[in-house]
Amino acid sequence: MSSLRNAVPRPAHKERHQPSSRKTFGLLEKHKDYVERAKAYHKKQDTLRILREKAANRNEDEFYFKMIKSKTVDGVHRPVEKDNKYTQEELILMKTQDIGYILQKLQSEKKKVEKLSAMLHSIDNNKPLNNHVYFADDREEAKELKLQLSKRKTSPTSEDILPSLKRKTERSYKELEARKNRVNQLEKVYMDMAMTKELQKNGRKRKLREDEIVNPTNRPVYKWFAERKR
Repeated sequence: MSSLRNAVPRPAHKERHQPSSRKTFGLLEKHKDYVERAKAYHKKQDTLRILREKAANRNEDEFYFKMIKSKTVDGVHRPVEKDNKYTQEELILMKTQDIGYILQKLQSEKKKVEKLSAMLHSIDNNKPLNNHVYFADDREEAKELKLQLSKRKTSPTSEDILPSLKRKTERSYKELEARKNRVNQLEKVYMDMAMTKELQKNGRKRKLREDEIVNPTNRPVYKWFAERKR
């Protein structure tokens, strides 16, 4: 029966249109349109009611910095634009000083990494050397280690090392890895600051697209237009 019911043609129910006398008012509002408009209206009324209550119960001595750092433009709060008291040359100079500090820290970390790598025999692609070097805190510990190693005719192995020295060596390797990570982070910060400083300088430039970059990289690449020098 359901199939026969669907086979019978039915008239298409059309929505009631706007009467000709009200054509100037546009399309006739449907119930779902009224519901949306009513929800928006009541939401605005509730917001205004809450704001009126806050204004009525406000503390006259209350102060916050947006009172003096913002202004109303066409009913909308806008932050007050501060005049920059530094010129472009002064800003570049300040950025140069910051870059100099980062570069100094980067060079210092690199020297510490090289020194620690030499102590741990990790120079030359982390290839171990034939000589074994052990570290001791004081002379007594050094004498004990020397006495222990002199009893063996063969070359000392890792089992002959005191547990305390093993822990110190492991801590040294962890410190080396941490300093290498710090060097990588400082290099990234230095490159970002150097790029920002160059972009602040005068001159026409544009950012290259991905298909224009010869060596793909995840960092933005800029190209400066050639200018005639006087």
